[in-house]
Amino acid sequence: MLPILIKEPASAVVDAFMSTVQQELWVSDFAAAEVASAVSRLVRTGRLHATDGAASLSDFDVWRAAMTRAAEIHAADVRLAAAFVRRFDLALRAPDALHLAIARRLDVALVTLDRRMAAAAKELGVAVEVPTSD
Repeated sequence: MLPILIKEPASAVVDAFMSTVQQELWVSDFAAAEVASAVSRLVRTGRLHATDGAASLSDFDVWRAAMTRAAEIHAADVRLAAAFVRRFDLALRAPDALHLAIARRLDVALVTLDRRMAAAAKELGVAVEVPTSD
């Protein structure tokens, strides 16, 4: 979601994808925390001014409220994510596994630019979409 807020190389691909989305979008509370963390990191490292960071987070909050459904994290999501990371062949980090667990519970497609995460999703039977510039 960061490429929606902060212009970066992937922004054009994400913007193009978002303009074609037909289905309802879900954003988990955890994904929202990750967005805030990423913006905070950009501010801490001096890549983004604090005023711009605050504005970006405000824009995100408005977009999320108007354009998406919020997905809470359930304890069962955390337990399933733990099972996913125990699958060494998937090479998942806990945050990625949690996104996959939430998508599985909601029976929705996970949208990611991370090809490793997309491959893990397919292996786990979670629908996945990878925006491309094709």
